[in-house]
Amino acid sequence: MKKAYVFPGQGAQFPGMGKDLFKQHDSIKDLFTIANEIVGYDLQKIMFEGTEEELKQTKVTQPAIFLHSVAKAKSLGADFKPDMVAGHSLGEFSALVAAGAMDFRDGMTLVLKRALAMQKACEMQPSTMAAVLGLEDNIVEEICASIVDGVVVPANYNCPGQLVISGSVAAVEAACEKLKAAGAKRALLLPVGGAFHSPLMEPARQDLEKAIMETNISAPICPIYQNFTALPSIDVSVIRKNLALQLTGPVRWTQTVQNMVADGAGIFTELGPGKVLQGLVQKIHRDAQIESA
Repeated sequence: MKKAYVFPGQGAQFPGMGKDLFKQHDSIKDLFTIANEIVGYDLQKIMFEGTEEELKQTKVTQPAIFLHSVAKAKSLGADFKPDMVAGHSLGEFSALVAAGAMDFRDGMTLVLKRALAMQKACEMQPSTMAAVLGLEDNIVEEICASIVDGVVVPANYNCPGQLVISGSVAAVEAACEKLKAAGAKRALLLPVGGAFHSPLMEPARQDLEKAIMETNISAPICPIYQNFTALPSIDVSVIRKNLALQLTGPVRWTQTVQNMVADGAGIFTELGPGKVLQGLVQKIHRDAQIESA
């Protein structure tokens, strides 16, 4: 039975995150020092003492979750022996660093650039996301495609019956009405700053792609299953390409977990704040053994 490590994305943050971990493991303390230096503010203090509102800022949230996730992996020491890894959205960067494809400093620099580029793209056009519950994927896809005024696309395939759509405000609202009429249990706008994982993130993708191409990336110690394709790779050129395309493409989490299971994964360990991915994995594959590190 193979062991898969999975890393969460934005939304997993909570006040006090990483504080206990920091106290328990001297081996990770240098990561917090490096992170503060790169972001240019006291990220550690916000994580340990900040409010929920402070942690919600994209420029804080993404570096904080990335730091927490990589610190968790490092705290395991020699016990961190993945057969495969994957990360949800932002978590893909955590997975790559944990699996040795990037060093921590480069990873944190990329994550900060990603957060700032996404924030900038959000400010260019009013946009949003919505959670859709209780419909088949193909129905959600067809309804999104039927909206001709504006942009709306499936953004996160989180688990069967749970998708997130993303796009311009009017188009997402119109899609929500059609989805509810088609039988969705819920089609609810989310309190987010923009249309992540949609074509509206193209300016951010261009900025990030340039930074990714300039970053030293090597083959990971095990296959990484990437959001854009849901397929495993250790090929650096493929990893670079999919890492950039992730910003404008959907997070295929359902398909990712299904592919990991098909390739022998039986134990899924979530590394990072919260337990969101454990719940999703359980819904995708009931027989999976799930745990936190």
